[in-house]
Amino acid sequence: MRPSRAQGTRIFPPPYQTLEKGHGRIEKRTIKTSPVKEGQTNFPYAAQFASVERLFTDLHGENPKKDIQFYITSLSAEEADSRVLLEIIRGQWSIENSLYWVRDVTFDEDRSQIRMGSEPRVFASIRNLAISLLRLHGFKNIAASLRKLGWNRELALSLIGV
Repeated sequence: MRPSRAQGTRIFPPPYQTLEKGHGRIEKRTIKTSPVKEGQTNFPYAAQFASVERLFTDLHGENPKKDIQFYITSLSAEEADSRVLLEIIRGQWSIENSLYWVRDVTFDEDRSQIRMGSEPRVFASIRNLAISLLRLHGFKNIAASLRKLGWNRELALSLIGV
């Protein structure tokens, strides 16, 4: 028997939405979450499923594009409701976008000729390590810090404890 809305019981929490203007577009995000039932997934500690639908248009509301991504989290609905979960996901996007942008612009990664076997992943990992190491030591501008370290071998070696 289905619970009625009059009883105040919901099977799924209501979706949470955000609307933002920026970078020459309007982006509407809707997150829907669902609790994970026992035996529903093989992921240990999974507590919630989530889907994030993003609708993009230009500033005039034209040229719509839609993207849906799915997530599984170990955070319960009490630990992270839809709003908090969307903030966490957005934070991860900004970290990833920042990292990819630095790798592409600073290291010119998109023009790399390394394309075979495991080498692309190895070099991406080395670049990620370098970026993380520089940020850990307080460098904000990765390109400027690489230029500075290129002229100061002692400083560069001190970052790795040599």
